[in-house]
Amino acid sequence: MPNLKKFFPLIFILGLLPALLHAQAPQLSREELEHRKRELQREIDEANNALKDTKKSRRESLGQLRVLRDKIALRTRLINNINEEINFINGDINSAYRDIKTLEKDLDTLKSQYAQLVVYAYKNRSTYDMLNFIFSAQTFNDAIRRYQYLKQYRDYRRRQAENILETQVLLNKKIESLRDQKQNRSSTLKQEQEQRSVLEVDRKEKDEVLSKLKGREKELLADINKNKKDAQKVQAAIQAVIRREIEIARKQAEEEAAAKRRAAVAAEEKRKKEEAARKAAAAAAATAAANAAKANNPGNATADKPETKPVAEPPAPKPAEVEKPARTENVLEATPEALALSESFESNRGKLPWPVASGHIIGHFGRQQHAVMERITVENDGVIIGTGRGAPVKAIFQGEVRTVAVIPGGGSLVIIRHGQYFTNYARLQSVNVRTGERVSTGQVIGTAGTNELENLGEVELQIYKGIQKQNPEFWIRRK
Repeated sequence: MPNLKKFFPLIFILGLLPALLHAQAPQLSREELEHRKRELQREIDEANNALKDTKKSRRESLGQLRVLRDKIALRTRLINNINEEINFINGDINSAYRDIKTLEKDLDTLKSQYAQLVVYAYKNRSTYDMLNFIFSAQTFNDAIRRYQYLKQYRDYRRRQAENILETQVLLNKKIESLRDQKQNRSSTLKQEQEQRSVLEVDRKEKDEVLSKLKGREKELLADINKNKKDAQKVQAAIQAVIRREIEIARKQAEEEAAAKRRAAVAAEEKRKKEEAARKAAAAAAATAAANAAKANNPGNATADKPETKPVAEPPAPKPAEVEKPARTENVLEATPEALALSESFESNRGKLPWPVASGHIIGHFGRQQHAVMERITVENDGVIIGTGRGAPVKAIFQGEVRTVAVIPGGGSLVIIRHGQYFTNYARLQSVNVRTGERVSTGQVIGTAGTNELENLGEVELQIYKGIQKQNPEFWIRRK
């Protein structure tokens, strides 16, 4: 009989082998790559549509240059994403090669061991030998153990044959998977090469537009100065409205505080009067009682003078305690409604909707380097969003319209208050709301203005916390 103990570790390993070989690399990263690839392609398609619109203008514009640069950046990210995907595929291919080598080696080992078992079984195929092996046992229990041993040996041979078949099937699947991975890598490499070719075309087009724009620096500089003056007008109007709101809120808070003080003084005076009246009544009652006792006992008035006890005075009522709001330091949140609106606005940081249904940021918040003249910087008080001509503009949060104005050179302006926060919508072509009107989230408040040079609509969104500017990109949701 062969020594079956030496085969038990191999059987255990073969039992785990299918589970080990079927374990795959984490799919989440691959799914994230696929999702990011789709998102980048969608953004590239949007940039292509925007480029078509800007090309309708008669001359090269900053919009064309901006869209081309955005396309180049997006396509570069897409190429990097494809390269990461290729690295994953290469890892899968290398893993498949290793698995195939391991399976081939294990299959050869199983076949060799199974051949030895078959040879031994052939040499000991006589039924007489097997019965002799059983009946030569010295005890009945020993005979039972020998019978079970032979039975386990037959089962082991059967499992060896099944393991050979399973390993062969698994090997064929791995070879097929390797073939698919190679085809996938070939297709992905082709995509990467195509994207690189398109990237070179985009770069050449960008260089041509940039070269033509540099020849118009004087015209561009004049536009920068004009836009700066228009932005200053809009900013001055917004600052004036916010300061006026703060002043109105401060006066209202002072009037309410003065009214509370007057009410407290009146309540205190009333309490003192009531206390004096109670004391006078108590003294009068004590005097009347003493006179009555003296009249009843004229001879012994002093000895039989009844003992008078002072009348207990009721405790003075405590003034009602007024609950202090959590943020009384801000006059713009003096009322519970304003405080709740501020807290609700803050809780939606990073989740606020865009003011337009479709669009992209063409001017970021803060100081930015000019797209053509590197020595020139421009300052944006909010974000400038490019959209369709005449596109509806919506309120990004519920609140009250505090100002509707027309700024020469800056289009129409709508300012909506949300507690201590203000959202400002500038460069509007038309307005659908009035001062004092309450608006809800997503309500249309006007239409986007038109940028004739770039042949697109645009709206500028600004967010203020009191008089402090905020970066709207931190507040609106990411696309």
